[in-house]
Amino acid sequence: MKKEIFNILFLAIVVVAVAWLYWPQGEEPEKLSKSGADSYVLALSWQPAFCERKPNKPECRSQHERRYDANNFSLHGLWPQPRGNIYCNVEKKMVQLDKRGRWKDLPKLEIEETTRKELAQFMPGYRSNLHRHEWVKHGTCMANNPQRYYEISMDALKFINASALRDLFASNIGKEITAPQIVKAMERSFGKGAGNRITISCKRDGKRTLINEIRISYGSALSHTTSSLEEMNRLAPKLPIGCKRGVVDPVGLQ
Repeated sequence: MKKEIFNILFLAIVVVAVAWLYWPQGEEPEKLSKSGADSYVLALSWQPAFCERKPNKPECRSQHERRYDANNFSLHGLWPQPRGNIYCNVEKKMVQLDKRGRWKDLPKLEIEETTRKELAQFMPGYRSNLHRHEWVKHGTCMANNPQRYYEISMDALKFINASALRDLFASNIGKEITAPQIVKAMERSFGKGAGNRITISCKRDGKRTLINEIRISYGSALSHTTSSLEEMNRLAPKLPIGCKRGVVDPVGLQ
């Protein structure tokens, strides 16, 4: 009798152990746990406007009208908030190299070849090693490795470039658009209140005011799952609207 009870208990323990090993584990949200980020800011460039001010950078010399960033937003970075969440567990030497703008001297990132090719398309600054800078300064405070950091970043970029916000910019190249138009486009794609989660950055170019970047706020549970981004935007901290109006710059020096 005792032997039978022992066998039953042993079998039960084995069953529980096997179930635990093979039970589907829910993926943890990709959030900043190293330094306690409570939200994120996705910074997206309008590359033609950026290149008006820095035409000699490699990514600007090679820009043309058929390139992806001629009529889509491009990736600048994904920044854990508050702003002090930077350089997590990064060697002092690497921090100094980064702050001096010596990005080419930063370590080469271990990312998959497919990801590398996508970065070259979606982040024009890749040609100037922007991807190394963004990982060292911001990505180290968010993800365990650069592969995951850029998966999340590029998924967020693709989500925006499939929205009414991108369509507004692409259909008004060479024209001026206003903050209310941008807010309306945000809310058309991401729901009521989404217009309070965007900052518009502008720069002067002679007599023109150019929209050179937008920054979008996301909540702390931002993950690589694009279907969650709309909700994360609604739950995110509000941002000041910034620039009230500006021109959507076309490719080339104007």
